Amino acid sequence: MNHTAPARSIMGGTAEGRVVATQEALSFWGGVDPATGKVIDIHHPLHGECLTGAVLMMPSSRGSCTGSGVLLDLALTGRAPAALIFCEAEDVLTLGALVAAEMFGKQLPVVRLQPEAFARLSQAKAIRIEAAAVVADGEAIPLLPPATSALSLTDADRSMLEGGEGVAIAQAMRILTAMAAQQGAESLVDVTQGHIDGCIYASPANLTFAEKMAELGGRVRVPTTMNAISVDRANWRSQGVPEDFGDPAARLADAYVRMGCRPTFTCSPYLLDSAPGAGEAIGWAESNAVIFANSVLGARTAKHPDFLDLCIALTGRAPLSGVYLDENRKATRILEVELPEGRDDAFWPLIGYLAGKASPDRIPLLRGLTAGAPSRDDLKALCAAFGTTSAAPMLHVEGATPEAEGAEHPNADHRAITRADMAAAWKMLNEGPEEVELVAIGSPHASLDECRALADAFAGRYRLPGVMVIVTAGRDVIAAAETDGTLARLRESGVQVLPDLCWCSISEPVFPPGTRAVMTNSGKYAHYGPGLSGRVVRFGSLANCVEAAVIGRVPAGLPNWI
Repeated sequence: MNHTAPARSIMGGTAEGRVVATQEALSFWGGVDPATGKVIDIHHPLHGECLTGAVLMMPSSRGSCTGSGVLLDLALTGRAPAALIFCEAEDVLTLGALVAAEMFGKQLPVVRLQPEAFARLSQAKAIRIEAAAVVADGEAIPLLPPATSALSLTDADRSMLEGGEGVAIAQAMRILTAMAAQQGAESLVDVTQGHIDGCIYASPANLTFAEKMAELGGRVRVPTTMNAISVDRANWRSQGVPEDFGDPAARLADAYVRMGCRPTFTCSPYLLDSAPGAGEAIGWAESNAVIFANSVLGARTAKHPDFLDLCIALTGRAPLSGVYLDENRKATRILEVELPEGRDDAFWPLIGYLAGKASPDRIPLLRGLTAGAPSRDDLKALCAAFGTTSAAPMLHVEGATPEAEGAEHPNADHRAITRADMAAAWKMLNEGPEEVELVAIGSPHASLDECRALADAFAGRYRLPGVMVIVTAGRDVIAAAETDGTLARLRESGVQVLPDLCWCSISEPVFPPGTRAVMTNSGKYAHYGPGLSGRVVRFGSLANCVEAAVIGRVPAGLPNWI
């Protein structure tokens, strides 16, 4: 007699394939090459594995909201996994599969197993997903149909869903309500603003989706900002960007602008005057922005996947689930962090990276950092690095973030982050050579204070001719840096400051083709950079970055504070 707990179908369909299993979550954006279906995240156990046609098993996804676009592209080009099997809640890849089925008729089953069954089936060589069962090694686990929550809709919601506001809005509401049901939401919530992550040209699928929604007459109904895009919108042709990349990347940005989004083109929307306040329900995508908004601003947003971000902006509504609700904002893991003496600014992104590794699937509370008095930019760097290694949409830092007091859940467990952990992570992020040809600043987009600090650190010195120094920043920050003289000081040191794109979307020839090794102060780019650029990356402080720029190398070894 079979006593196995049934599996839950999240996205329907049948499939069969070889098993590719991992216990470590993977970000499809920056982690999987849409052109080949291969895993390109050099820090992931599946690095080099081709996912095409496989039944991919992992606890959940992590990292970038753009993963949904990568999965959609894989589905449209025939390079996708045959099916996805998770054992935890997952939104980003599920949304990609939902859009593939809803808008393009491409079936990609998504299943959630109980942890015990997941562990067992991870050892199988092949899995078959049938209409009513998941079959492997002679075992058939009953498969329940996709959940249908009793979603309470307002009259305005129903009008949108039934086409009263046009075809694009109806399509957006169908996707939105399907995701709400998957998340177990009972109703939708009004949002005051949106932030679009899907404007990065991660793959042709992003353009296909956006232009289709624009052609259907979609127009946002709440103020909506836009993430960094994949080109410098005004200058890409003069920069030598190939037409076959620059044109679709620019068209993608333009499609969202046609739908009423503001061309802010920044991955740091919390630096804008329109940043939300505490308790404000918003509909943001882009992992670092979501984590900062929840954690540092005290606003409320789920880590919405690409495509769902537009659906929310078009309707002004989001599923009332996850961290929109008080009870889901508690910390279920306490991380006791060792605070070294003499630390520099590299400490904060390193701790964010380690906190994500120590809490990959739950919201943590970081203790022991109060005496460190992190600045807003320190928290920005911490949140961004945390988002590369954790699926959680927020964190708390005792003594630094607004909801940290009383955030501890009664059943929270405890872990420690020690100096030994810091040393191990530092070595992993610094496997490159001492000599570097490029210094990368601004992942996420640099703030005005960060630009000033960089200019101060150069102190009038000029970069070595063989080392490029590039800062990516939002248009508002660049304008302010122009006004106060910071931009002139940076240019006098040979620093190039680029608008619109960011390190996670930059490509050759704007990314200097002759580069062999990159130096960055970003924990986020130190993680994603090798897979995205094909170069080795070194990580360190802002002072280390300037040293690399001026003398062309950064000594190997641990910093004194570790």
